[in-house]
Amino acid sequence: MKKSFCFVSLIFAVGFATAQTDRSDADVISKIKNEETNNSKVMDIAFHLTDVSGPRLTASPGFMRAANWAKDELEKMGLVNATLEPWGEFGKGWEQQHCYVAVTSPYYIPIVAIPRAWTGSTPGKKMISADVVLIKAKDTIELMKYSGQLKGKIVMAWSPAQLKPSFDPDGRRYADSSLDKMAAAEPAAPRGQRGQRGQQGGDSLQRAARLATFALQRKMNDFYAKEKPALVLSMNASGSDGTVFVSNGGSYAKDAEVGPAMVMLSSDDFLRIQRLAESGVKVTVEADVKTKFYTDDLKGYNVVAEIPGTDPTLKAELVMLGGHLDSWHGATGATDNAAGSAVMMEAVRILKAIGVQPKRTIRIALWSGEEEGLFGSRNYVKNHFADPAKMDLMPDHSKVSAYYNLDNGSGKIRGIYLQGNKDAGPIFTQWLQPFNDMGAKTVTISNTGGTDHLSFDAVGIPGFQFIQDELEYDTRTHHTNMDTYDHLVPEDLKQAAIIVASFVYNTAQRTEKIPRKELPKPQTGGRGF
Repeated sequence: MKKSFCFVSLIFAVGFATAQTDRSDADVISKIKNEETNNSKVMDIAFHLTDVSGPRLTASPGFMRAANWAKDELEKMGLVNATLEPWGEFGKGWEQQHCYVAVTSPYYIPIVAIPRAWTGSTPGKKMISADVVLIKAKDTIELMKYSGQLKGKIVMAWSPAQLKPSFDPDGRRYADSSLDKMAAAEPAAPRGQRGQRGQQGGDSLQRAARLATFALQRKMNDFYAKEKPALVLSMNASGSDGTVFVSNGGSYAKDAEVGPAMVMLSSDDFLRIQRLAESGVKVTVEADVKTKFYTDDLKGYNVVAEIPGTDPTLKAELVMLGGHLDSWHGATGATDNAAGSAVMMEAVRILKAIGVQPKRTIRIALWSGEEEGLFGSRNYVKNHFADPAKMDLMPDHSKVSAYYNLDNGSGKIRGIYLQGNKDAGPIFTQWLQPFNDMGAKTVTISNTGGTDHLSFDAVGIPGFQFIQDELEYDTRTHHTNMDTYDHLVPEDLKQAAIIVASFVYNTAQRTEKIPRKELPKPQTGGRGF
């Protein structure tokens, strides 16, 4: 009994010592909160990244406006080594310059339409007018029936979509029960051991159906490129009530052929035109769509700047924070991801404003090419730390304590995903305690995907994404024409900036770096994640 008591006491003492070591500096936290509460600039930063800069498609003029402004602004805040750092070749820049689409017969209908990225213009310098050709093809054999019939026409492919009323709110915050479930999650099973056989079979069937749909769409795009219609009308079934989900329809590759003009319509407009055409009513559309490609500079760029460390030994080590600066072009990319970029810029502004002297160097990075495949962060990691395909570690790999990411909309922070890094859990639980009353207390072992922290995690550098309230991210703003400044929630972004600044400061001051998981094996034949 005595021996057991000593063992338990030892565990308690170690845990207590860890808690003491990782307890936040109350004075600094108070200053962070006070600065953001009374002198916040986060919405002004967001305004410049959205309304002033415009859409920020990678390599577009809008992205470069935002990137140059962010670099200059970080310098004004007092950061050093601010630069637009090239990460490699991306491809062609592109922007929409004019878009008008309307039905003129059987009666006039103004249409909500947005060009799809990296697609071409309608032919000639004047407005075109043509009857709509409705393509009904389930496979490539049926598609071939339309050969030789589409040149100069306005075409649309039949959609089975039906609009139904929604009785669910667009916006929501995490319920306590949902956060409790996340906190209680178990580590994920290794690949190949997840789910039962029946579930795997169902997943396989769904995956096969998706792949078949994508394959037909690729065939249709190739068919359009050969047939050369004047304009292709398309829709995304996810959109309703005038919301248009839009991304690309062409390729940014430098040698890619420019296809025909393609526009994404609101589902309401598309389905009305489809019903008319399918019933035999002649539908005439007039359109003038002009887009522009940029090929003078094919490189991709990230915005990078630093707050230098002050400790003689630890200043060589890094604490990184970031989010992606690029967006799609249907709106101004406010929630995806000017929100995350503005919060990260605000976090470093706070630290400079309150005059802290971090032991480690703090480096902010605003990524490009995220929407096309995490290109900016993946190549940054490959250039500076390691290639996940080879896992030959560069000297700076060991110097990074952690990377913190924000990219899930405008919602406030509710906690953090550990990305399977269980040893970081007790540390982050301590760091969240001063913000429990602000709604942030959940630490989950679970992973989350789809954004730039994965580039770091793929090479064994601790990379974390914060848990955020979903609000209307997936239902209304993500990759849509509604992703505008007015959908940002100021108080949520202020709360997030306070927490990010605290985490970054705590990481910079901690005696040891954030614990690391086991180093990943080389991921040949893939991204590494």
